[in-house]
Amino acid sequence: MRAMILAAGLGTRMRPLTDKLPKPLLQAGGRALIEYHIENLARAGIDDIVINHFYLGDVLEAALGDGSNYGVRLQYSRETERLETAGGIVKALPLLGDEAFAVISGDIWTDYDYRHLHSVNGVDEKARLVMVDNPAHHSKGDFALQKDGRLRLAQPEDQGLTYSGISVMHPALFAGLAEAPLALRAVLDKAIAAGQISAHVYEGAWFDIGTPQRLEELERMLHER
Repeated sequence: MRAMILAAGLGTRMRPLTDKLPKPLLQAGGRALIEYHIENLARAGIDDIVINHFYLGDVLEAALGDGSNYGVRLQYSRETERLETAGGIVKALPLLGDEAFAVISGDIWTDYDYRHLHSVNGVDEKARLVMVDNPAHHSKGDFALQKDGRLRLAQPEDQGLTYSGISVMHPALFAGLAEAPLALRAVLDKAIAAGQISAHVYEGAWFDIGTPQRLEELERMLHER
């Protein structure tokens, strides 16, 4: 299995930390956020990794190189316009091949073991998402997990779950889509409505590094560990 790390965001809410540094290179526990993902993927035997970028991409490439320092092969999907999440994946598909691939958000931190990621067939299961309990900043959640392991959109009576930014997706999920700005949520909602998205819940440590305060919280947690 190959993997894609999403790293093309502007990191606007993290300024001034991201004025001269792309968000995935922000550090916690003495390591860049994206390095935790690369090393986690390498431990899982996933050593062919694509990273997309838009903002300060040259800084990202200079820091990570070809991946040899991590025992992996890194390729870069360079975006000249902001394609958003789904659009960025569509652009990177030629580098990802014809089989299912892991998709990891570059601005999260987790101790989830990527060895638990499994392939999907691209027919009745086009993606498998890792869900987490709703964080304080997103208390309602967007999705609910059915008894058969398939996702559905959360209803008002549901407690809901939050997508962790960790998944396995099949190229079939993006069939027919143009290389243009497109949010992943629209693609997922359509596939969920068709019963083609499965999921499981992870109850371990997970941080969405959306603000400097959350980065500080992660730093404190890693220091305590």
